[in-house]
Amino acid sequence: MKRLADYIEMKSPAKPEYVGIVRLTLSGIASKMGYSYDDIEDLKIAVSEACTNAVQHAYRADKNGEVSVKFGMFEDRLEITVTDQGRSFDIEKEQKNIGPYSSKYTADQLTEGGLGLYLIETLMDEVNVQIDPGVTVSMIKFLNRERVDDDTTVQKYKAY
Repeated sequence: MKRLADYIEMKSPAKPEYVGIVRLTLSGIASKMGYSYDDIEDLKIAVSEACTNAVQHAYRADKNGEVSVKFGMFEDRLEITVTDQGRSFDIEKEQKNIGPYSSKYTADQLTEGGLGLYLIETLMDEVNVQIDPGVTVSMIKFLNRERVDDDTTVQKYKAY
């Protein structure tokens, strides 16, 4: 029976010193899957931002918490989820407060605090943020941004 995907899950304390371990793990996984150097760097930035957001914003200073990172390795893509069980937030309200939040604006048009989600959405092919107790950031990076259909036309995957 052919397996559709391999999964790796890691949990770490919600502390800045553990974000580097997540980055190293991701780098190894993406390299094994055949991602380019540039794609691996994009993946590391996006996942670091999601982990750093969880570390900085999810838990009060006096409360210990953890960050869970799951990697789903498929033939054509890498799916990554970063989850915390800390404080949630209203993403629509946050997006309004940080200024323009669209790919048509440049990063310098965002106010402080909005760069993380902006980078994640810019660097990944698909991003979904769920708020329900805690925050889950789901990200997908396709292995090849282009694919050839049966009729040999090339289609580009779009970032959402």
